[in-house]
Amino acid sequence: MKHKVASIFFYLFLIGSFYSCSIVKYIPEDESLYTGASLIIESDSIIKNKDKLKAELESVLSPEPNSKFLGMQLGLYYHYKNQQEKPGFINRWINKKIGEEPVYLSNVEPNDVEDLLLNRLENRGFFYSSAYSDIEKTEEKASIKYTVKVPEPYRMASYQLDSMPLPIYSDVQKLVKETPFKEGMRFDLTNMKIERNRLDKSLKKRGYYNFNESFFLFEADTNRYDNKNFDLFLKLKKGAPKKSLIPYKISKINIYPNYEVSDSTGATTTRYENKNYIQKEVFFKPKYLDPFIVINEGDYYNPEDSRNTARRLSTIGAYKYVNIQYKEIDTLATDNLGLLEANIFLSPLNKRAVRAELQLVTKSNNFTGPALALSFSNRNLFGGGEIFNISPSVGYEAQIGGDNTSGDSSLELGLENELIFPRVLFPIKFNNEFFKYSIPKTKISLSLDYLDRTDLYTLLSGSALFGYFWDANRFVTHEINPISVSYTKLSNTTPEFDVILENDPFLAQSFEQQFIFGLTYSFTYNEMVDVQKKNQFYINFTFDIAGNGISLFGKDQGPDLPKTFLGLAYAQYAKANLDLHYHFNFGKEQVIAARLFGGYGLAYGNSEVVPFVKQYYSGGPYSVRAFNIRSLGPGTFNSDMDTSLNSNDYFDKTGNIKLEANLEYRFPIVSFFKGAVFVDAGNIWNSVENPVYYGADKFTSDFMSELGMGAGVGLRVDIQSFVIRFDLAAPFHNPALPKGERYNFDVANPILNFAIGYPF
Repeated sequence: MKHKVASIFFYLFLIGSFYSCSIVKYIPEDESLYTGASLIIESDSIIKNKDKLKAELESVLSPEPNSKFLGMQLGLYYHYKNQQEKPGFINRWINKKIGEEPVYLSNVEPNDVEDLLLNRLENRGFFYSSAYSDIEKTEEKASIKYTVKVPEPYRMASYQLDSMPLPIYSDVQKLVKETPFKEGMRFDLTNMKIERNRLDKSLKKRGYYNFNESFFLFEADTNRYDNKNFDLFLKLKKGAPKKSLIPYKISKINIYPNYEVSDSTGATTTRYENKNYIQKEVFFKPKYLDPFIVINEGDYYNPEDSRNTARRLSTIGAYKYVNIQYKEIDTLATDNLGLLEANIFLSPLNKRAVRAELQLVTKSNNFTGPALALSFSNRNLFGGGEIFNISPSVGYEAQIGGDNTSGDSSLELGLENELIFPRVLFPIKFNNEFFKYSIPKTKISLSLDYLDRTDLYTLLSGSALFGYFWDANRFVTHEINPISVSYTKLSNTTPEFDVILENDPFLAQSFEQQFIFGLTYSFTYNEMVDVQKKNQFYINFTFDIAGNGISLFGKDQGPDLPKTFLGLAYAQYAKANLDLHYHFNFGKEQVIAARLFGGYGLAYGNSEVVPFVKQYYSGGPYSVRAFNIRSLGPGTFNSDMDTSLNSNDYFDKTGNIKLEANLEYRFPIVSFFKGAVFVDAGNIWNSVENPVYYGADKFTSDFMSELGMGAGVGLRVDIQSFVIRFDLAAPFHNPALPKGERYNFDVANPILNFAIGYPF
């Protein structure tokens, strides 16, 4: 192994030497290739946060030298290659993508850099510093070493407020008392800018509509001291407009619920909760729109109220534009108060919309095929922003791969009805301030699905849901459904499928639990919405519990038989999932993406197993991609253990415990083509062993050695966030094999995954 590593480094050294020699011969005789700069800080005192200061100073060491990859300057190399008389198509193409103009010593202006270093040091309180540079040159290359000599910095002795007119003086005086500035802190221009911005934002919240942070000036006075101390004074800029020095109150609020720029005549005004609702006809009822508006008549102007109002109105779903404008009102009142009129213009979306969508559906049951989905929407059904959606769909699916003919195709028909109220429907009325960031929405849905799986069975299922969802802040979302009901009826089973159920009592029991009545809750923390963030986290916790309420009304059917409700056997279980994502964004569109998932389902009371539709599976394009959909596990189970299962091996493998982990490096290729390299691991288990798996499915402390693992590469077509994904993966650890034989990178039998969207 050591010899192989040494060989790799030797070859890399040879390649690097080859590229270096190739580049040197292109450098003009009167030029030296600039290889970068270094910085040395010399100080006669201890510098606090020296590393931070050095990083700031290094940021002005320009220009940047040509980039390197594994010691090779490929961008520079292909630039030079492209200067040849006949560079060739490939060299031209590579140069277009990664080529770099050479950076020579003649491109560097050391004197300018020295001036910038001194400027940065003065901004940080190190006055009377000095800087000089030395050029370190070889025959073809050169670098520069900069040295700065830093004296002891100036430190603040006091922070005082200079004279200002009323009423702004009293407001600023209160804010200055809350300053983060402390005695003895170093002179720092950046901190002064931050303080000025803090004061400006705070004054805006107190009604100073016309104030601007540029009206503040800081003045440092060293006359009282001879030991590098100074007094800092906060002053007003001369000539600051008089109207910027007084607060403003909201005198009137006008809301236009159905605003049209082309026609604003003939509207009537309705007065509600001290606001004027102006509309030709009642498009949106004031009593339903009013809770979204947090701007109140008589309040001081506050930009946060405007932002909150605009955000809350945008979440209704009935408006495409929300525009809030303020108008100054001429008044003969005292000079210490101004008045504003707030005008809220709301431009609605089309009330009715029809959408048709042709989809290529890939489902967790290993079926793929086309589907046609229609959607009819009414965005303001009852004049209160209610959204009503009707979505019929039809799809034909076919199973990819496998040797079986039974169940390899299916026809599915669906109908979903959804009604969303942009408010809380609850017997107890909540104060509008209880949900400050956004008002919860109430969701009611009814759906019906018919599935005909060829030569196996027919499945008719219906579901009903009543619940609430809301954003607690920009990153956190809650969803709770106190009523979640589903009913599934299995019929028209074939003799072949009856044999499957007969051989697997656990599977049969999971299908018998046709009626599920329970509660679901979901918590999501999502930093992925902040696209500029370097480190992004996503956390989703879901809890699902069923059967407890109706168990009080369950009818006993006798010993060893489940209780029924309205003649239906009902399921009783609890299930919890935790899904963690992390993205590290670096370079240009380069991402390290990681995911960790854990889930556990517990059957109790009226159930011995978790219902089939609530169980976990592993393997597939959104899971461990080196294994087919639902083919991994459970545990160390191998179909060869029982020849009677081979003929029915198509059927889904499930369990009530699941662990998965994924790691992926994503990078751009060209245009909308993206690439990926990934590794996945995971499996499912049962907490109570299923006899059909001969105990291989039981979760034990040895679970880490039972993870299925695979690695692969991916190609993605990403067009404005619509992603078509192809992932080619092969397993390198198969828990179904005997111990000692599990580690085997089976690159000869890869699996091609096709999917829509990124896996995590």
